Amino acid sequence: MLLAIDSSTGTSVAVVDRDRGVLAERTTGDTMSHAEVVGSLLREVMQEAGVDASALSGVVCGMGPGPFTGLRIGIAAARVFALAAEKPLVPLVSHDAIAFDWYRSGNTGELLVVTDARRRELYWSAYSGVDEHGAPIRIDGPGLAKPDELGHSDFTRIDATTVSAGSLGMLAELLYSTGGSFAADEALYLRSPDAKPSLGGKRVTA
Repeated sequence: MLLAIDSSTGTSVAVVDRDRGVLAERTTGDTMSHAEVVGSLLREVMQEAGVDASALSGVVCGMGPGPFTGLRIGIAAARVFALAAEKPLVPLVSHDAIAFDWYRSGNTGELLVVTDARRRELYWSAYSGVDEHGAPIRIDGPGLAKPDELGHSDFTRIDATTVSAGSLGMLAELLYSTGGSFAADEALYLRSPDAKPSLGGKRVTA
């Protein structure tokens, strides 16, 4: 059983089980309220699923790509929960959950997953189908591009506004059971944050 958290677009939290599927999930598409809602969503899904943190096998975390402010809130929440519960953190590329959901719905062929990166840019990842276990095969990306510079124009395109933590968690369960690989434990911001520390500093006088 896994807890899954993603804040690469909106905020989504879920509890999943390999055999029973998604036990509870809460998602909001609001991209400005990650910090305000993630705690309440965590409480709600744990209560609805009727599980204690000790029953979890790990905490799945969507590592993006996503804008700096929102993405880091979900990652921080996942890391703190995993540390407090003494469970491993399981990092995944957020776009992989969207592709996983699309392919397991019966779709086939090449897929381009696109999410809003703000500043009139897009995050993207390209897929060629699924492996023998049903996990999506990412062949390019994640990347960042202007809309008119986006490649893979012959692929089926999904412009996603949310990432389902339920799908993220079920993909992690699949990878666990089949010995698949997880993502690196690092956030995929793909660009520097707006706020940067001053290099010069300010002189303080008495």
